[in-house]
Amino acid sequence: MKNVSNLKFLIAITLCASIVSCKRSSNSGNVDSATGWKINDKNGGFQYNTDFKEQETPPGTAFIEGGTFTMGKVQDDPMHDWNNTPNQQHIQSFYMDETEVTNLNYLIYLDYLKRVYPPDDPNYALIYNGAVPDTLVWRNRLGYNEMMTENYLRHPGYANYPVVGVSWIQAVEYANWRSNRVAEMSLQEAGYIKRDAQYTDLSADSTFDVDTYINAPSQTYGGSAEVNANEGGKRRQQTDADGNPINVYANRESGLIPVKYRLPTEAEWEYAALGMSELRSYNVYRGRKKYPWDGQYTRSGKRVNRGDQLANFKQGKGDYGGIAGWSDDGADITAEVKSYQPNDYGLYDMAGNVAEWVADVYRPIVDDEFNDFNYYRGNVYTKNAINDDGSVKIVTVDEIVYDTLSNGKIVARDLPGEIARIPVDDEDTYLRTNFSQSDNRNFRDGDKRSSRYYRESFDEGDARTNVTGKMYNSPKHRVEVDSSEGKLVREYDKSNNRTSLINDEVRVYKGGSWRDRAYWIDPAQRRYFPQDMATDYIGFRCAVSRVGSKSVKSQKKRN
Repeated sequence: MKNVSNLKFLIAITLCASIVSCKRSSNSGNVDSATGWKINDKNGGFQYNTDFKEQETPPGTAFIEGGTFTMGKVQDDPMHDWNNTPNQQHIQSFYMDETEVTNLNYLIYLDYLKRVYPPDDPNYALIYNGAVPDTLVWRNRLGYNEMMTENYLRHPGYANYPVVGVSWIQAVEYANWRSNRVAEMSLQEAGYIKRDAQYTDLSADSTFDVDTYINAPSQTYGGSAEVNANEGGKRRQQTDADGNPINVYANRESGLIPVKYRLPTEAEWEYAALGMSELRSYNVYRGRKKYPWDGQYTRSGKRVNRGDQLANFKQGKGDYGGIAGWSDDGADITAEVKSYQPNDYGLYDMAGNVAEWVADVYRPIVDDEFNDFNYYRGNVYTKNAINDDGSVKIVTVDEIVYDTLSNGKIVARDLPGEIARIPVDDEDTYLRTNFSQSDNRNFRDGDKRSSRYYRESFDEGDARTNVTGKMYNSPKHRVEVDSSEGKLVREYDKSNNRTSLINDEVRVYKGGSWRDRAYWIDPAQRRYFPQDMATDYIGFRCAVSRVGSKSVKSQKKRN
């Protein structure tokens, strides 16, 4: 009997010890391992999301696990452009839109701009007009396309078709707007912002910008505490030991502010289009891949749908879809998104339908000797503009910044409620080894620094070290406002000494389109187009960087 009592006592001691141990381990995430200080103490101190698991998949996107691949690898190169020399690159994990941005997606953006910045108000007319796609891209001097000119963007029959007539600049502005809306929704759901504020409290003087919220949260929505701090909302207000409110605003440490949407880099787009997730064999890629799908042909070889076209592209001269019937590709112009099977990453139309803008400035070479990790040409580093009192400078309705493009179109670049940005200067670059200036678009693009004989000790101010004028001597058209008459003056560059169409304002676009032959739907093919112009065959999709682990946690490792 005594032995039984002793056994019960030992079991009770063991259970108590295990409970205490579990409690300690469960609280270990709320204690700083370096100092022993509490994190998220109810009395104040450092606040941090210690329960964060992993990044949620952003709306409309699919996860792309990063890895290494051979960029620029093509099987057919009859053009001999020498602009896609194979080179090994490594890509970090990211997310990409499953489909191209559709007309419906873009119309919601336009509706927002129309409500916030009414185009009938002279102060805001250029904002909405600068975002509207160019529907005249459908016109052809020897073709009747007025139906598309009048209906393609807005008619419900084309709602889920990819938007076209959008310049690279317009695509970037859409991605910025989308970032704000997704962040706004996330903060509303967490109780930091008043629910439905985008309907009840939105105006040109009262907007939400994610960068403004991070740097000066009290200034979003025109400084309205009722909206920003959600006064009267359901989220319980925390206070410190003295009764002062804490955690009024979310920050990056909270894990509630999503990573921004952007255009994918050329390397990311090509990697995602190849869809090589099913071609790995013990960390070695088997064979070569010509299209986003398996095989060397543009028609399906599977028994269930044998002979069906796998993408929307031009079959031949005067043949944009094939003979009407079962063998047709189902589209003479663009096709509704998700009309064809996705690739192994779950991405639709990475070949054909519309070509797509990517973030990079075009150069014939990809300088893998300088960088082979997350390659991207186009970095222009900026920082927040600061007022005399040390606060960040918020753009007001009287300080909207417009940009006059080379074709004379005017677009808004800084809208009310956003933080004004300026280039980084010597204070930011002094004694840095990784960058020395704000604009890096033409870094090592055929100049002296690209050569094998270049030494970093050369004087950066020496004109001989950065001579690219002859290589990228593109036309320079003049567009300016005549101050005397207030009219826009356009002058073509009539010089006979121009040697190229390439400059810092041309961007890469990838993938074939409904207008292209099968040659161009190879993911490695690359072309360029002026960033401020649009066509009827170039659209876009967005990407979001992955934070934290390289792979999603539900994915099991192979033996």
